[in-house]
Amino acid sequence: MAHSGQCLCGAIRYRLSGNPQLVALCHCRDCQRSAGAPMVAWAMFPETALTLTQGQPKTINSSGTAMRSFCSDCGGGLFYRNAEVLPGIVDVQTATLDDPDALPPEVQIQTAERLGWMQNVHELPEFKRFPE
Repeated sequence: MAHSGQCLCGAIRYRLSGNPQLVALCHCRDCQRSAGAPMVAWAMFPETALTLTQGQPKTINSSGTAMRSFCSDCGGGLFYRNAEVLPGIVDVQTATLDDPDALPPEVQIQTAERLGWMQNVHELPEFKRFPE
């Protein structure tokens, strides 16, 4: 199976081949700070499955051996690599896929750092668009 995706502004596009090894929601503090969100959905692929088709992301060392790649134009997060912990693996933020519903999460990880209010977020009132 093939998947494609891009950053927010479209300056960086990528393609993935095959199926992910795992799709997870990560609640770690680094993901929260990096994304400005309470959690991030990741799909874990072999590095060889990823092909950049347009643009070149900027990569920074976010903590220890963790490397995070994002678009230097719009700031949209894209990839995570950690050669020490996950050799040969690239994690891709699934919300950047052209069809993010294609890879639903299978597990939640790093829940020790999950924000307390996320436990009951499903109980909050919902609006399909901004409420009037």
